[in-house]
Amino acid sequence: MDADTTRGSPEAAAPGQPSAHARRPFHVLAKPIGPLCNLRCEYCFYLDKVSLYPRDENFRMPDPVLERYVRERIESRPAGARQVEFAWQGGEPTLMGLDFFRRALDLQRRFAPHGVEIHNALQTNGTRLDDEWARFLRDEGFLVGISIDGPPDLHDRYRVDERGKGSHQPALRGLEALVRNGVEFNTLTCIQAHNGDSGERIFDYLKSLGSRYMQFIPVVERVDGAGVSPRSVSGLQFGGFMNAIFDRWLERDVGHVFVQHFDMMLGLVLGMPSSLCVHSAECGRSLAMEHNGDVFSCDHFVTPEHRIGNLMQTTLAELADSEQALRFGAAKSETLPRDCRECRYRRYCHGGCPADRTDRTAAGEPGLNHLCEGYKLFYAHTLPVFEAMGRALRADRQAFEWRGFVSARGGYSEGAPKNSA
Repeated sequence: MDADTTRGSPEAAAPGQPSAHARRPFHVLAKPIGPLCNLRCEYCFYLDKVSLYPRDENFRMPDPVLERYVRERIESRPAGARQVEFAWQGGEPTLMGLDFFRRALDLQRRFAPHGVEIHNALQTNGTRLDDEWARFLRDEGFLVGISIDGPPDLHDRYRVDERGKGSHQPALRGLEALVRNGVEFNTLTCIQAHNGDSGERIFDYLKSLGSRYMQFIPVVERVDGAGVSPRSVSGLQFGGFMNAIFDRWLERDVGHVFVQHFDMMLGLVLGMPSSLCVHSAECGRSLAMEHNGDVFSCDHFVTPEHRIGNLMQTTLAELADSEQALRFGAAKSETLPRDCRECRYRRYCHGGCPADRTDRTAAGEPGLNHLCEGYKLFYAHTLPVFEAMGRALRADRQAFEWRGFVSARGGYSEGAPKNSA
């Protein structure tokens, strides 16, 4: 699976111009350090990806791959698009060091045509951030997603370093550096069995840290032949968690604190497409790219059978619209069990992430999402409110000050993985 770095750049377009192959927008999660990380979070699904590259020693993205990626990402934008998003993840991307990102920005400036805006998002565990990093991220306009699973007793249960020591204190120092230097950030909180009953407490804690943009991601760990791990949040637990923070948010924080899932729900009731791949009718538009240029259908399907090609051999636009990628995306709806196809909430859920479809229906049909009961609990509790908000917005666009929903970037780092970083 090593990249072929000897071939010339595919001449699909003049430098900086949209590729002739680009049709629909797609997203790329770039992993410049691959799966390497300075933490050993017990629920992380990405650490074992080192086994895909047994001959690789440092997992660092070489300059030819970086240059090709930056150029391809800009060229793969749809015709007429004036913005291009770069999302840097891992593993822990700050292990690449500042010079790597300075080089990436130099390349972005080189290849971006006049009038095209470049935005960068970085997802990090925060433990390596300091004032130098924060000043760089602020000055270059990075949007930073930082992983915080709650107060120390909740965060440190599974988010540990190589010695098994909790990572809350160094992560908090990193977050404080971001706040001190005025860096735009959001928090990503993984919801697992240990913190899944602490919705109100976690919401209040994140607010106390200055978080105004929040993502809550359920941890569902498959165990071959045995369903899910004990660390996994249960469906009903996750639904109760989301309802608890919804009620807390509704009391006093509408228009002041923005929860990614709530923003998405408002968009759905207004007839807009889902802003999250998890709840889209199809997947396959959020690609994952490894350090050597290998491209996979999804961050949660980085396996040999889901490798769709390599950036050094095929353009990103061609990979995104390849037959294999399109088949992967369509399979999400084609494999829904009957219970899902007939469910009144299907238009909001679409069966959830295929990686979480670990359960069977009451009739024994496979493919039911582990979080199904939680989604139903959440929709039953919140939909009347979102529908009322939608009616008010249709009648008067000023009825709600929904800055996070209507802003171009939404306050969230793009494509945050479900349970890594």
